[in-house]
Amino acid sequence: MQQANDHEAQPTALEQLRALSTIVADTGEIQSIKQYQPTDATTNPSLVLAAAQMLEYAGLLDDVIAQAAGQSGRLEERAADAVDHLMTLFGRDITGIIPRYVSTEVDAHLSFNTELTIAKGREFIERYSQLGVDRSRVLIKIASTWEGIRAASVLEAEGIRCNMTLIFSLAQAMACFDAGVTLISPFVGRITDWYKASDGVDGYAPEQDPGVASVRRIYAYAKAHAYPTQVMAASFRNSGQILALAGCDLLTISPKLLAKLGETQIPVQRAIDSGGREPDERVALDESGFRWRMTSDAMATEKLAEGIRKFAADQAQLQSLIAAGL
Repeated sequence: MQQANDHEAQPTALEQLRALSTIVADTGEIQSIKQYQPTDATTNPSLVLAAAQMLEYAGLLDDVIAQAAGQSGRLEERAADAVDHLMTLFGRDITGIIPRYVSTEVDAHLSFNTELTIAKGREFIERYSQLGVDRSRVLIKIASTWEGIRAASVLEAEGIRCNMTLIFSLAQAMACFDAGVTLISPFVGRITDWYKASDGVDGYAPEQDPGVASVRRIYAYAKAHAYPTQVMAASFRNSGQILALAGCDLLTISPKLLAKLGETQIPVQRAIDSGGREPDERVALDESGFRWRMTSDAMATEKLAEGIRKFAADQAQLQSLIAAGL
């Protein structure tokens, strides 16, 4: 009996990770956020689309559609406005559960328009204000194109915090660090997916995983050059990738992997500094330098474009879902 009690008392991998990194829920599902009690939560059109189609959130979707139906204007414009309203309603409800930030994503169709991205960021903050949510609780999530990074620089100067998403290269991270953004989200799993296809392999051990190596390189650069921007590893495919980045500033994890880590009892140690390389020399990139580095990196170029297309498609699908009810 004593042995059984000792076993039950051992902390789970998730509990140990909480002591090393800030845990973020990568979901728009309120119930999952309540269950795992993360510090922050990230949303995007894909996550909100999935959540909006669940029975438990039908009332929220119905309310948004009813409000949009009572407005004047073109159907497309009302549906687009309703999507933004729905995104901030999910965000408002999430801030009632978590102690810190919720990330709300700018429409990916604006990824190459600095001025419209700035306007959308300001609009989201105003929407949150009307819902009683202070800007200090919100991160505006923006694709890490050159134009998106320039928009984030302006928003940050106005006191609007930004989470730069779809990071696949050190060049993107460098530009974000110099723009003074609050948070960047390098994508582990999508990098790994590209290299698996390129190398013709089924997978990698965590220490050889290209996605893990990319985040470690970005993290080492940020810390070596004393940037205040935090690094949040994202887009995990398995728990091995997560454990190989234990100690990263933040880890955003899907409910499925949170559940697995919560059921696993193995020792977890800080891993972000192990097996790494010397930090890269500090470089201040201008637009031409940024674009050349991206052009030279086939993986980063392809995955950034693919990510923008995917988020834009899900944004359009969410808009169509709402328009069908108007």
